[in-house]
Amino acid sequence: MTEAYIYDAVRTPRGKGRSSGALYQCTPVSLASAVLRAVQQRNRLDTALVDDVILGCVEVTGEQGGDIARSAVLHAGYAQTTAGVTVSRFCSSGLEACNMAAAKVICGEAELVIGGGVESMSRVPMGSSGGALFNDPSVAFPAHSVPQGVSADLLATLRGYSRNDLDCYAFQSQVRATAAWRDGHFQKSIVPVVDMNGTTILDRDELIRPDTTIEGLARLEPAFATMGEKFGYDATAIQRYPSVESIRHLHHAGNSSGIADGAAAVLIGNGEIGRRLGLTPRARFRSFASIGSEPCIMLTGPAPATGKALAKAGMAASDVGLLEVNEAFASVVLCFMEETGVPHDRVNVNGGAIAMGHPLGATGAVLLGTLLDEMERRNVETGVATLCVGGGMGTATLIERV
Repeated sequence: MTEAYIYDAVRTPRGKGRSSGALYQCTPVSLASAVLRAVQQRNRLDTALVDDVILGCVEVTGEQGGDIARSAVLHAGYAQTTAGVTVSRFCSSGLEACNMAAAKVICGEAELVIGGGVESMSRVPMGSSGGALFNDPSVAFPAHSVPQGVSADLLATLRGYSRNDLDCYAFQSQVRATAAWRDGHFQKSIVPVVDMNGTTILDRDELIRPDTTIEGLARLEPAFATMGEKFGYDATAIQRYPSVESIRHLHHAGNSSGIADGAAAVLIGNGEIGRRLGLTPRARFRSFASIGSEPCIMLTGPAPATGKALAKAGMAASDVGLLEVNEAFASVVLCFMEETGVPHDRVNVNGGAIAMGHPLGATGAVLLGTLLDEMERRNVETGVATLCVGGGMGTATLIERV
């Protein structure tokens, strides 16, 4: 057994995940290959030494089908000996890919691996790949499967969060993300997206709204009331949670994660390959874990996943310096902080997906890089990245600076 180190982490800016977004003109494979090329160039890698590329991608169909990781390896000009594999654990796919890369290194199966993820939600919409959990009644009905937005509203109802609680959290995400961009906190890892002529298409996260106000958020209409009330999903959820008289629909476009396009890559290897290549390790993987949770509410996985990862390291949440918790919905992070007791001043200090977007398969790797950059900036020793996952799961990763 050996240590797995993070040597580099890069990401594209996140573009609006619709046809009017800046990255709509970019194919998913071009986004993935852009971050792979950046890793190669920044570290002067002989890509023949990269054993594998593991990319998370949720909607593995159409332009994102056919093992996009291998396609990206070839499109990026890597050695043909570099393998590529695509993994999906829904929203935590990018982090799961990094954990799998680290596991390959730890067990000695590989020396140098790139983990990461990609998602072009403007070109391959959410839900495109279908699946039994959503479309097969024999699977969906026993699981009381409902759309995530309804689950978020159910979570807020059960926890007693008010609309103002959710909106205040969302406002802080926008404020923090705006300040982070203003102060250059993301510049170390950002790879601008350029066209074939080298002209910059996007060099900063496109979804941030610096002019956001609490009053403006309060005027937005709930996004999931119609599907919950008119399409029967509220009744399905209440069958699972009969103590709930009715679901309060409180989430909307302003306190939920933005639909986005983007890609990220993390260079992971053992100590020997780093010494041979003259690379300086930035952090090591202490532990990681994925868990299953109740599939109807589905969004409560981050706290138990974090607890499982921390237990492996003999730590508690109070021992962790910084945490990145994916802002799928405001209620997810409020629930995490309530269950772990971690204060907001250590969670998502540069904002999150509510302000900057959630490119499904890439977000986990984005969070890992963002976490590491901020740990270095603040001279913090340990950090956790964690995400809730569709179908009722959670993934968490604990890293420690070297």
